[in-house]
Amino acid sequence: MKTLVKLEITRSLRNKKFMFFSVIYPPLLYVLIAGRDTPGNMPGLPVDLKLYYMVAMAAFGAMTAVLMGNSERIAKEREIGWVRQLRLTALPGRGYVTAKIASAATVSLPSILLVLLTGATVMGVRLDAWQWGAVALCSWAGSFVFAALGVAIGYLATGDAVRPITMLFYFGLAFMGGLWLPMSSLPDWVQNIGEWMPTHAYTALGQAVEVGEAPHLDDAGLLLGYLVLFAGAAAWLYRKDTRKA
Repeated sequence: MKTLVKLEITRSLRNKKFMFFSVIYPPLLYVLIAGRDTPGNMPGLPVDLKLYYMVAMAAFGAMTAVLMGNSERIAKEREIGWVRQLRLTALPGRGYVTAKIASAATVSLPSILLVLLTGATVMGVRLDAWQWGAVALCSWAGSFVFAALGVAIGYLATGDAVRPITMLFYFGLAFMGGLWLPMSSLPDWVQNIGEWMPTHAYTALGQAVEVGEAPHLDDAGLLLGYLVLFAGAAAWLYRKDTRKA
C-alpha cells in the first residue's frame, strides 16, 4: 500500500495541468475574489472577507485535488484494466481504497499551504502562529472526506460519465457550502440546505480557528459522518466492481 501511495503522489505531481488547477489556481482565485479593495466585513459573517475566502479557497483547492483527480483517475484505471491487475497482487481491496484516499489527501496539502501563504504575504492576513497551524491542519484533515467521495464516484461512473458527475458534485458542493459566496448572501432555502453540506462544515472548522475558537464539535461530527458514508460507499462499490470483473 505504501508503494501505491508513493506512485500515486508521484504521478499527480508530474501532471502539470492537474497541478495548475489544484495548486496554482485556488490562490489566484483568492486574490481575484478578495482583493485588497474588498470591503472588510459583511453582515452575518464571523470573520473578515479576506479571512473567510482564505479558508474557502484552501478548501476549494483541496477539493480540486482530491475530488477531481481521484474520480477521473479511478474510472480510467477501471476501463484500461489496471484495477483488475492490482487485484491479482497481494494488495487487499481496503488497501487500494485507503491508498487512493491517502495519496489524494497528501497531494492536496501544497494547495492549502499556498493559499495560506498568499493570505499572509499578498492579502495581509495576520493570525497567531497556532492559528496558522490549526487552519492548515483543519483544511488538510477535512480533505479526506472529499477524497473518499472521489473514490466512490470513480467506482460509480464510467470513463465517459465520470467528469460530468464529478463536476456536478464539485460545483454543487462548492456553491451550497458557501465557498464562492458567503452563506449569508444566499437565499434562505440554500442556507437551510447548505448547513448540512460537508463543504459548509469543512470551512467552518478553519473559520472557528480564525476567531480564536476551537473547531465546533457539530461541524467535526458532521464531517466524520460524511467520511464514514463516503468511505463506506467507496468500499461497497469496490466490492461490487470486483464481483463484476
